[in-house]
Amino acid sequence: MSSDQQWDIVTGVGVTALAVAAGRAIETARSDALIQDPYAAAFVAAAPASLALPVTPQELRERSGQEELWALMNAYLGVRSRVFDDFLTGAARDGIRQVVILASGLDTRPFRLEWPAGTRCFELDQPLVLDFKLRVLAQQDARAECAHTPVPADLREDWPAALEAAGFDAALPTAWLAEGLLPYLPPEAEERLFKEIDRLSAAGSRVAVEYVLDADLAVRDELLQDGSAALGIDLAALLPRGERRALEEQLTALGWAYDSRSAQESARTHGRTLSAAPAVTDRMLHVFARRP
Repeated sequence: MSSDQQWDIVTGVGVTALAVAAGRAIETARSDALIQDPYAAAFVAAAPASLALPVTPQELRERSGQEELWALMNAYLGVRSRVFDDFLTGAARDGIRQVVILASGLDTRPFRLEWPAGTRCFELDQPLVLDFKLRVLAQQDARAECAHTPVPADLREDWPAALEAAGFDAALPTAWLAEGLLPYLPPEAEERLFKEIDRLSAAGSRVAVEYVLDADLAVRDELLQDGSAALGIDLAALLPRGERRALEEQLTALGWAYDSRSAQESARTHGRTLSAAPAVTDRMLHVFARRP
């Protein structure tokens, strides 16, 4: 995908953001929910009818022929959302008051999490995606629990300039989140991303990353291919190819302390299992790093 291509909520990567919102809505409706997102279902309702997606466990069970796909997606998204919720709220408890959510999609953390006074949260994503999200949130009378600053920007371009122009302060420790992002970046853009995060991060900053080991192999999983086809997208075409340096190597070379755990480990921590599509779930890592 070239850097001059943009997307909204019904095309390309935007559709995946809508599917993720549907997954959060299903998780929210569970009796043993790991997260609460009162706005997720509203995004699905506001999308074109042709993109009707399940938003409750009952609707999930009624998806004939797609039960396995949606069960896996729901199980993983519930775990992923909780893991990164905990990362951000933990950073805030430890005194970090500046948060940057990269490629935020239909994320609603500024509106659904409790933030200490003085917290400022920046959200970066494509302009049309942010416009859709903010319009739906306004219709829901949603109120941010922090100082919320949306930043229309393409992460394949000069996003640091847009972030700093919006008021980001590189002198403050920052909690960065890159969730559901890296596979969509070309290898060189991924390298630039972490170099810029390093440049913009004061001592004590933290970053959490969803990382896929060998995304080219994972995307060939039959269940994942069927799922992307059901959403009307060619997932493989959205994922740039090319040799990538291991994330641990990138971050440690920049001087960050690196830690990770598998998605399976994260699931067990929260009493869940990720038994379907091991070709995908066994390659998912939740990475956490700190700048000393």
